[in-house]
Amino acid sequence: MADLKIKIGKMLWKNPVTVASGTFGLEYAELFDISQLGAIVTKTITLLPKPGNEPPRLAETEAGLLNSIGLQNPGLENFIKNDLSEYQKFDTNIIVSIAGSSISEFGEVIQELDRQPEIDGYEINISCPNVENEGIAFGTDKGIVHNLISHLRKITNRTIIVKLTPNITFIEEIAISAEKAGADALSLINTVYGMAIDIETRKPKIKNGIAGYSGIGIKPIALQNVYKVAKVVKIPIIGMGGIRNTNDALEFIIAGASAIAVGTQNFVNPLICLEIIQGLEKYLDEQKIQYNDLIGSVR
Repeated sequence: MADLKIKIGKMLWKNPVTVASGTFGLEYAELFDISQLGAIVTKTITLLPKPGNEPPRLAETEAGLLNSIGLQNPGLENFIKNDLSEYQKFDTNIIVSIAGSSISEFGEVIQELDRQPEIDGYEINISCPNVENEGIAFGTDKGIVHNLISHLRKITNRTIIVKLTPNITFIEEIAISAEKAGADALSLINTVYGMAIDIETRKPKIKNGIAGYSGIGIKPIALQNVYKVAKVVKIPIIGMGGIRNTNDALEFIIAGASAIAVGTQNFVNPLICLEIIQGLEKYLDEQKIQYNDLIGSVR
């Protein structure tokens, strides 16, 4: 049986498969043993509760999904009180996704989470396209990214993963800035901008008009971003964006991702992560290649 173990920052993953933030809930535990995943990434948490954007905020397209959730979440205090203990029941790495409206707010969230046991890492969401004055505003300025990650690096010894936006001209600059500031890993990409219009009402299908676009339609965009960033950083990359099956996952790994995350496809097939883990084992056995040798092996 192929060995799929991989190190991401200070974490040892039993396999390189996880889920994208906001696409996977603990209700999936009713369908399979979540402990089989390499890691679980929570929905993004902010210091205070967020109601999210006004509906409609989800719309299917010909090749993917539009969403404008707006970081709806119960807030840090309620997350710790009601949700965290449920995540801690599983024998896998727990990564809490966090966002904030200022560097100090990011720091405040991590300081509180660092007091909680059995959290293995943080995904710093500086790439959400669906909120104003936070999220993506951080992820488009390499100086702000450096200041933010440097600040958080001083606060926590746990693994810091920085989630990057593709909605920028030179993603490599942001990746290098995060690495120099002390990030342990990068995850990319978040959604790209998209839109759909109801021709009967002539109104956008999403209340906010423009939304985040995910699913198979963005896979080529995500893949080329992983490929470009893998050439300029030494820290691991968690690749995501339109992964629907093992072959898609393999493309990301060969492009340079050390691990992969499944997002939109979780809504279609809740068992897809397990299928990909099994598919990776089968591929490695058939190809007679070690997993680490496959990473970034594009010719």
